[in-house]
Amino acid sequence: MAKPMPAIFFGHGNPMNALQSNDWTKAWSAIGSSIPKPKSIVCVSAHWYLSATLVTAPERPRTIHDFGGFPRELYEIKYPAPGDPELANRVRELLAPVRVELDIRWGLDHGTWSVLCHVFPDADVPVIQLSIDDTQPAEFHYETAKRLSSLRDEGVLIIGSGNLVHNLHAYAWGRQQIEPLDWAVRFEERARELLLTGAHDPLIAYETLGRDATLSIPTPDHYLPLLYVIAQMREGEPISFPAEGFDGGSVSMLSVQIG
Repeated sequence: MAKPMPAIFFGHGNPMNALQSNDWTKAWSAIGSSIPKPKSIVCVSAHWYLSATLVTAPERPRTIHDFGGFPRELYEIKYPAPGDPELANRVRELLAPVRVELDIRWGLDHGTWSVLCHVFPDADVPVIQLSIDDTQPAEFHYETAKRLSSLRDEGVLIIGSGNLVHNLHAYAWGRQQIEPLDWAVRFEERARELLLTGAHDPLIAYETLGRDATLSIPTPDHYLPLLYVIAQMREGEPISFPAEGFDGGSVSMLSVQIG
């Protein structure tokens, strides 16, 4: 029996990473070269965070430039990966009884394409996005994600895109070489320890992890995609961190790979 596809959380950071060649984007490219080519991709992005559970169903999803104030060349990027309406319906079935609506208006936001343009630069793997319901607690997202596990045995790559630590109020705008802030480092180290030991409960109840967690996760949107990935972990599977580092002192670029 073929091994299941891995599940990967990407710390995507600044959308300018789509244009840049740096340690993070090189690591993303290396991931794409090191794993089997997936049949399709399901992505949970921090940037599709709204009061419903939706899944994208267009055959040709548009590239969404969901940001402002960046150079023109960033807005000119297109990531023309096909959609997968059949997979969208399969996700809808798997997540029942959670109500999942098919959506044809959304496409691929920068949480998805700014990473995938390095992982699969040919844009030849079908991609769908699953939204994050902002009305639901972290435990809901973790438990819901478990229902997607069988997709890994069908050649589907499950990815989450956000940031383990994401505090833009503390971000050193224009001073990219700043040392990471002490609370950000401590929280990332604590999270790594919990991941390596398979202790998911504290990561789900992250509000109980103290002030470092509060500063690292001022809002849940960039953190919750991690839970969709670690929920895929099976007994005995390895966990690794193929990309790491901090941007602007307060954004963790850690990637987490299951399998």
